[in-house]
Amino acid sequence: MTTTTRVPQADRSRAMRLRLLEATVEVLVERGFSGTTTTVVSERAGVSRGAQLHHFPTRNDLVVAAVEHLTVLRGAELAEALSGLPRGKGRSRAVLRVLGDHFSSPVFTAALELWVAARTDEQLLAAVGPLEQRVGRETHRLTVEALGADEQQPGVRELVQATLDLVRGLGLADTITDDGRRRGRILDRWADVLDQQIHHQTTTETA
Repeated sequence: MTTTTRVPQADRSRAMRLRLLEATVEVLVERGFSGTTTTVVSERAGVSRGAQLHHFPTRNDLVVAAVEHLTVLRGAELAEALSGLPRGKGRSRAVLRVLGDHFSSPVFTAALELWVAARTDEQLLAAVGPLEQRVGRETHRLTVEALGADEQQPGVRELVQATLDLVRGLGLADTITDDGRRRGRILDRWADVLDQQIHHQTTTETA
């Protein structure tokens, strides 16, 4: 006699929700915000339209939840990657390379689609704005820790923010064309600037 193991309803619901979120990000990257319809997403996820609408009544609900979900996962991956980098010479270069990968990932592309759409959609902006602020603060904190920067020193906070603005801008350029080589050269040069400005201050004070 064969025994069938029944999956609890709550587990099935979570699994269905996860499929919808992952499918949404895939479609956002492939088709952009305008092409990300609830019908396309439900078909990609293998979920009925009724089930999809039960979890996410509107397209905005769906895309914001999807980007938030994968941004959290990507943030955890970023934290792990930064924590595993070796200390000492070459640290700044390694940190910037990790950040460069982070801001050229599919999740960044999906988030970019939301930013553009939110510019002219007040409801979407109300949902996306707080999410981006939270993500921005956490990324800034991780970068400060990874670089070993002391933001009590004049100009250091601005240097860290400039670093994130630079890497984000390079990630934006990468959505148009494969910009890996140029990005690598720019980040290597910026690593020299960080070593001179941030780590020089630390060395001078402790000397």
